[in-house]
Amino acid sequence: MKIRLLAGLLALGLAAVGCGGAKVDTSPSSSAAPAASGSSAATGTVKIAINPWVGYEASANVVAYLLKNELHYNVEMPEIKEQLAWEGFETGDVDVIIENWGHPDLKKKFIEEKKVAVEAGSTGNKGIIGWYVPKWMADKYPDITDYKNLNKYASLFKTSESSGKGQLLDGDPSYVTNDEALVKNLKLNYKVVTGGSEAALLKSATQAQEQQKALLFYFWTPHWLFDKVDLVRVNLPAWTDGCDADPKKVACDYPEMDLDKIVSKKFADTGGKAYELVKNFNWTNEDQNAVANDMTNNGLTGEQAAKKWIEANTAKWQAWLPK
Repeated sequence: MKIRLLAGLLALGLAAVGCGGAKVDTSPSSSAAPAASGSSAATGTVKIAINPWVGYEASANVVAYLLKNELHYNVEMPEIKEQLAWEGFETGDVDVIIENWGHPDLKKKFIEEKKVAVEAGSTGNKGIIGWYVPKWMADKYPDITDYKNLNKYASLFKTSESSGKGQLLDGDPSYVTNDEALVKNLKLNYKVVTGGSEAALLKSATQAQEQQKALLFYFWTPHWLFDKVDLVRVNLPAWTDGCDADPKKVACDYPEMDLDKIVSKKFADTGGKAYELVKNFNWTNEDQNAVANDMTNNGLTGEQAAKKWIEANTAKWQAWLPK
């Protein structure tokens, strides 16, 4: 979901953002395990921040289900944008960010300098951001997938919001993106237009395929959309180490990232079995997509989708439980 460099902090609430109707279960378990005072986890409650994309929610709901039903903790799941979630480590409002997309700047600030957060290992998910067009466009215009040819096709992507240029559609304003810099530095005759949410991207991508509409848009894996809509990635200049170090000078593609978990230092020190479960949590892109698809397309709440996956994958999640 990016290394995602931070794009913006202003955003719509998660309910309007990117769940495609998915519901987050925030009700606490009635069987919270008492513990010594200290962090929120030490009083039997774990606070997992919910960032606004359904893949993140899928991971959070699976971990929350196990915390409540296997370890008997209360779980709070506040809806918080990415940067604000990191600030929650300092205020005590957040114990866990279950899916972090890079953020070296925030790691430096909150882990190295303020020392209020720590890394808690990989989620197992491999994350990649990119630019995509529907497959019908790549079939009709085979060279459109080379960024050097995008200007030739800019007129196809014009919209009422793109000021006479081609439109590059982005999602939630809080998502990490290099797109403004890429358009400028690659000298592309395009304007980045913010769709406002994951849901807006999903709707646009689906319509682009069904109605053969032109669309160039920012998207990411892991995501269930790739199982439903045929998309082709646009080739930007290859990513090399350090090519995106200066946000204003970025002129390269996004890297593949090993997505990781970040927790508060207090939670790592006093969270006990809850922290061990979070640290041990590790699954695949396919696992996440299955839960996210149930939440978005099959009418299940986050808790219901998590329960369905857990019942079908006992061996995987039992390996995460504290010994």
